[in-house]
Amino acid sequence: MNDWTDLIDLDALTAWMDSQGLGQGPITDAGPLSGGTQNILLKFEREGRTYVLRRPPPHPRPNSNDTMRREMRVLSALAGSGVPHPGFIAGCPTEDELGVAFYLMEPVSGFNATVHMPDLHAGDPTVRRRMGLSMVEGIAALGAVDHEAVGLGDFGRPENYLERQVSRWQSQLKSYDEFAGWPGPGQIPGVEEVGRWLEANRPSTFQPGVIHGDFHIANVMFRYDSGDLAAIVDWELSTIGDPLLDLGWLLATWPEGGKRVISSRPPEPWAGFPTRSELVAHYRPRTCRDLSHIEWYAVLACYKLGIILEGTYARACAGKAPVETGDKLHRSTMNLFEQALRWIHRPQDAF
Repeated sequence: MNDWTDLIDLDALTAWMDSQGLGQGPITDAGPLSGGTQNILLKFEREGRTYVLRRPPPHPRPNSNDTMRREMRVLSALAGSGVPHPGFIAGCPTEDELGVAFYLMEPVSGFNATVHMPDLHAGDPTVRRRMGLSMVEGIAALGAVDHEAVGLGDFGRPENYLERQVSRWQSQLKSYDEFAGWPGPGQIPGVEEVGRWLEANRPSTFQPGVIHGDFHIANVMFRYDSGDLAAIVDWELSTIGDPLLDLGWLLATWPEGGKRVISSRPPEPWAGFPTRSELVAHYRPRTCRDLSHIEWYAVLACYKLGIILEGTYARACAGKAPVETGDKLHRSTMNLFEQALRWIHRPQDAF
């Protein structure tokens, strides 16, 4: 990443923290953390307390500051819940202090299993099984949050949420036509068939709730001393929708048997992690929601994520993104749609 000293004015940050009553004296031991996104994470200390600052990337996208504000809201609302998440400390929703919106959160003591596996987890399949089951418990807890009671009643548009999905992502795919060199949607296996199936098999009702929006194994951190979750991270796509889509997203991206579906590297070793069917079975008694259409949510996750990832490939075809990255994400899109077709044609083999 760019030199963080060009992106975060410590004098301005200090003055803002003074105004918030967050410690006294100088900021010390400041240094960047690696994260799952392009957003900037800076860990530092002040008056004996450790903080992590999160801000948009060096070249913010048009919605980057809005994304920070949304993350602030959802993390603040989850305080005191049973959802493992980074503790929210304070946020600056305006762009007056650092030129971007930003917030401070508690550091998370945990690790990303797609980056490395500590000896405890690498050496014990029962711990790895617990890792998968704890992910299910995390989204079940999130889905159980009363979004209106915690102040998130206006955080999304649950009305016609399921009805909007296919048309929304069809429009997104159509928008890629503007990128010269993109070969078009015809190369994506079954893109029209999957869309038709989703429309024809859509559940008639759902119970709105908070969703993470990008729930997969690279977007969680696990405790060092057990297989339990330390925190669900990267809340950029959180909204109010159908929480079963988070379970569907987990199923769509789950590297069953250690086989990679998306670009994130599966944890190694994989043996011991639950199967997709076991994930669904673990979720079932932890929710009041109807899981009779869970394959629909998994297929929708394949459809939505595949189209999102194809956008980077389209930009790469036009010279607006790295070719290597575009090719890698295009392979993920192909994997997701091929998987969706398998579930459509043989639903009895899904979960």
